Amino acid sequence: MPAPHPDRRSPTLPIPDKGILPMRTISDDVAVRLYHLDDSGTATTLLYGTLAEALLTAEAQPAEVQADLFLQTSNDVVSWLDYIEG
Repeated sequence: MPAPHPDRRSPTLPIPDKGILPMRTISDDVAVRLYHLDDSGTATTLLYGTLAEALLTAEAQPAEVQADLFLQTSNDVVSWLDYIEG
């Protein structure tokens, strides 16, 4: 398997009964949805934009909000904390 491009990240996504799977490699300009999932299961979209914009928006949120943020691409969903801990 070739090494990922240095400008791309490959965070992991936990899948029940399947362990940890890598998120597909994406670039900073890929279209994403950044959303907050509250305790009741309601998803509130914070941004539809590029990954770069989503990263800036997520970083600007308070820590208690960041804990419940998710990034969604056309192929994957990963929690914000899993993404940055990659």
